[in-house]
Amino acid sequence: MISSDLLKGSLKTIVLKLLKEEGPMHGYAITRKTEELSGGKIKLTYGAIYPLLHKLKNEKMLVTASEIINNRVRIYYALTPKGHSLVDEKIKELKEFIDSIQLVIDPPKGISYA
Repeated sequence: MISSDLLKGSLKTIVLKLLKEEGPMHGYAITRKTEELSGGKIKLTYGAIYPLLHKLKNEKMLVTASEIINNRVRIYYALTPKGHSLVDEKIKELKEFIDSIQLVIDPPKGISYA
């Protein structure tokens, strides 16, 4: 399992990308889809996902819609136009970060730290 410290900086990108590709989702579905896509290595906690969803809503990146299922209110989150415009930028930024970390962890042959 990947530590929460490593996830903190990429959680926003994960959520935005899932909502772009899957459409409106509720928080539990986001956690399950992330776990499924990562082969069980990324397990999002409710303490991480819901504050982020609320923050993204306050930043006008997401809108919500409610539905009652089995006498329980389920809140679905969907991207706003502002959220849609940010997704590709956040994905590009995360990919650049991953590539940079890869170079630091496993530098190409012939590059030394000296």
